[in-house]
Amino acid sequence: MDPFEHLKAEVGYLKSSLISTEMFGPVTAYTLYVIFITLLILLIVFMAKSQLALVPRNRFVGVVEFFVDFGQKDVGYGVLGNSAREHIPFLLTLFIFILVSNMVGLIPGAKAATGTMGTTVTLAAISFVYFTYHGIKKQGGLHYLKSFAPKGLKPAPLAAFIWLLELVSNVLRLLTLSVRLFANMFAGHLLLGVLAILCNLFFVAFISNLALSAVPTLLGSLLWLLLLTVLYALEAFVACVQAYVFTLLSSVYVFLATSEH
Repeated sequence: MDPFEHLKAEVGYLKSSLISTEMFGPVTAYTLYVIFITLLILLIVFMAKSQLALVPRNRFVGVVEFFVDFGQKDVGYGVLGNSAREHIPFLLTLFIFILVSNMVGLIPGAKAATGTMGTTVTLAAISFVYFTYHGIKKQGGLHYLKSFAPKGLKPAPLAAFIWLLELVSNVLRLLTLSVRLFANMFAGHLLLGVLAILCNLFFVAFISNLALSAVPTLLGSLLWLLLLTVLYALEAFVACVQAYVFTLLSSVYVFLATSEH
């Protein structure tokens, strides 16, 4: 049995399993994972809240407080300064939802809720509406639109051109936020799936031909397993980084929308 002969069919099945397909009505597997992640986060929050102490002695509470503190200091106050207090609940909600979604997706057999464009576009749209609302609230609708071009920029045609570029750039944030998160999670899970398939195919080929000549096949399986383990750890790191990047950019966009420039 040549493992590579079966690889194409297995990868095709893997790709189809990662695509969002309707289960019943408009509900997909990813929809159910979004609901599951939401309930899981609520459970984590209530469990952590019930065990809060001045000096945390519970490791679970300590981990939750670490991520909350990280979000507040690095993503919140680190970007928005004193105005961060108003926006921290929103930013922490984004950060924790994306982080938990990404990490749950690393469980073998599970799906990452952020592994489909439907989820990431929705998150990007929520972020877009949020920073646009606060920009209009802080500066007023007309002044917010005018702020896309720097004050005093001349001549008028250049100012109009810059304004149009900034307007398009502002709208494109929807695309950049959603595609970056989706592409990283989808590609990462696809790569892990391919490596897992290769590891399995090489091992099955070894089992089906227990002979000295099959030793290279076993070594190939072990090599794929080693690579899978390394990339699995890397994907866990990427899952954390993508949650951080999405939230950090949202924080930057809030800052840009609410500040004079």
